[in-house]
This record gives sequence, structure tokens and C-alpha cells, in this order.
Amino acid sequence: MQAQILKQCQPITKGNGPLVLQEVDAPRPGRGEVLLRVLACGVCHTELDEIEGRTPPAFLPMILGHQVIGEVVDRGEGVQGSFIGTRMGVAWIYSACGTCEFCGRGLENLCPGFQATGRDAHGGYAEYMVAPADFVHPIPDVLDTVQAAPLLCAGAIGYRSLSLTGLENGQALGLTGFGGSGHLVLHLVRHLFPDSPVHVFARSPEQRRFALELGAAWAGRSDDKPPTPLDAIIDTTPVWKPVIDALAVLKPGGRLVINAIRKQEDDRSRLLELDYERHLWMEKEIKSVANVCRSDVRRFLTLAAEADIRPEVRTYPLSRANEALFELKKGNFRGARVLVME
Repeated sequence: MQAQILKQCQPITKGNGPLVLQEVDAPRPGRGEVLLRVLACGVCHTELDEIEGRTPPAFLPMILGHQVIGEVVDRGEGVQGSFIGTRMGVAWIYSACGTCEFCGRGLENLCPGFQATGRDAHGGYAEYMVAPADFVHPIPDVLDTVQAAPLLCAGAIGYRSLSLTGLENGQALGLTGFGGSGHLVLHLVRHLFPDSPVHVFARSPEQRRFALELGAAWAGRSDDKPPTPLDAIIDTTPVWKPVIDALAVLKPGGRLVINAIRKQEDDRSRLLELDYERHLWMEKEIKSVANVCRSDVRRFLTLAAEADIRPEVRTYPLSRANEALFELKKGNFRGARVLVME
């Protein structure tokens, strides 16, 4: 089979493709696993962090990709149910131990044995992949294969982030950063909380225009002041400055949810700008998001089908994965990028 292989961590620049397209042996499903013929795989910012060494894979070489839509073509010993021929998704959560206190409470995203697709196990930048049968997700028939791919990460993590805000209908929400996850959260808010205005903070004029086209009440830069204080804000940026800016425009008792796998170390000086009275007093809260649970993925897929949530996507053949990653790094884009098998 063909696969895009990451052999070493390195910076992504134009003309310097970190992934190598090559022929490798197709995997075979082990006990409790299914084999998927990959149909599409979303391209995520987390892969930039993996490639450039900020969140390196557990081992190299590695096949990246954790927003995978595939058709089950084989199953290993012990797999129950009619999987063959079905369309399934594989998300960031590849597996969890199932026995720790967090798994017992339905918080498998906090499991110390949490494994991530494309980081701790080979992912979907390939024609075939294997995954634990208990951690694949049925794709509703009404969802298009390509448009469903970003729902598995950008959508699921956006759903978890929105849940953690505690938002109620009519309360004002802010979104700092407006990429693949942000535009899906905006769709979701309009479905679940139709009376809640959404305010978008984005560095790119194109992203701000896109947010207004999708129904945002207001859009500005991260340090612009929205027309009203906000009840909750979801931050999806890799830098510290938007965190400080967001805290300054929260209502008393408001909550900032940080949906980011990392923050840039060279931006730590922004923390020195933290002013207790302006940013944290009046019982403001900061909460981080860690990974996703299977329930987040499955609940969001159901909501996406019910609400007819369709992400805006740009497709690339598997052979052009490096191009998709470089354009993602540049940041001026609408919606999500998806690799399709040739």
C-alpha cells in the first residue's frame, strides 16, 4: 500500500516536504482490531506539532492522521458484530486502558494509558490502517465521507470544548481562532443555542469574513473589544496573547476554555502581562481541554447529522499531503483540509 511516512521531525517549509510517499506492507488486524480501507483523512494542526517536534510521535517512522474515514474490509479474532463493509471513523482517541479511575468515570481522555491515533499508533495518511474495534465510530449515512473526516477531531474537540463552557441559551460566546474547529463550533452553537450570539477573534481578515458569513454576531482581532462582555470563550490558538486578551473581556463568573495541545514557549512573556484585577478577579475561570472521549465523537456525529452540519473542506490527493500541511501552517484558509485516496 501507499503511505505518507514521517521519518524525522523537522520544520515545515515550502519545498521541504517532511513526509515521504512510499510503498509499505499493508497492516493485518490483530485480536480485537479491524482493518480499514482509508477513504479520506483530515489534516490537523496537531500534525504540525508532531512533525516539527513540539508534540513528537511515540516512535519513528510514523504514519500520521487522526481524522480517518474508512471502510472495514477485515476483522481480527474476537471482534463481534457486523463490521465488514461498514463505513467507520477513527478519531484522536485510538485506545484507553478501560480499567483506571478515569475510564471508570467516562473520562477516558484523562486515562494515563491514553493512546492517540497517528502519534502513538499509525494513522490514516495511508491506503489502509488498523484500529481497535471498540474505538471506531459508525458514520451516519447522511454524512458525506469527505465532509465527515474533520468532524472526528475538529468537530469532536469543539463539542467537548463547548460542553466545558457551561454555556446556556442566550449567553454570549467568544471563539478565539477560527480554523477547522472554530467554524464547526459556530454551526453547533446555532443549532443548540439559537439565541446565543457568537463573537469571533481571528488574526486573518479572511477568517473574520468567513465567520460573519456563517452567522457570527461580530468578528475582530484578539485584542479588539467586542460589543458586549462574554459569558464564555473558547481559545484554539497556540500562543499566549489571546489568552490574556480573552480574560479581559469575560463577564464576572465567565469561563475561558483553552482548546490547545500546547502554547508557544517563546511567547511566555505574555504571562507577565497578567493583571489579577483585570483578568482573573470576579471569579473568572480557566479550564483546559485534554483529548476527547469516544462519547464526544459519537455525540457530535449524531448532532452533525441532525443539524446538517457540513464543514467547508478543501481536498488533496494523498500524494500532496505535504502541500496541504504547508498551506495549513500558513494559516489563511477557510474550513478544513482533507486528504483523499487516489
